[in-house]
Amino acid sequence: MVTLPVAAPPTRHPMDPDPEPSSKARAVFALGLVGFLTGPFVGGVIPATVALLLARQAARQAYQAGGYLTGSAWIRRGRRLAWAGLVLALTSLVIAAIAGLLHLAAAPGGPDFAPGTD
Repeated sequence: MVTLPVAAPPTRHPMDPDPEPSSKARAVFALGLVGFLTGPFVGGVIPATVALLLARQAARQAYQAGGYLTGSAWIRRGRRLAWAGLVLALTSLVIAAIAGLLHLAAAPGGPDFAPGTD
């Protein structure tokens, strides 16, 4: 059996900063979760929109940090939850509009005439 030498992990330069978790990534997730949970009540539009805007900033900062700013998984999850909250809010608005139109269509619309009137 031949054993191959195992390469040692690359050493960090002493001046390199330690990887830090992004606080914006956690905020994106929290706002996305609030947007998802309150999306059916249409109140989730605001936190979901803020989550998407903050996700853009957090992703840009993580890219510029060159790997020393962590939290991309939290950003992805927050974005997905925010979009799901927006879809839920839009769905509830469409359902409310259809229900309103059906309610208007079922109501008697014109004046009541006598039975023998043409």
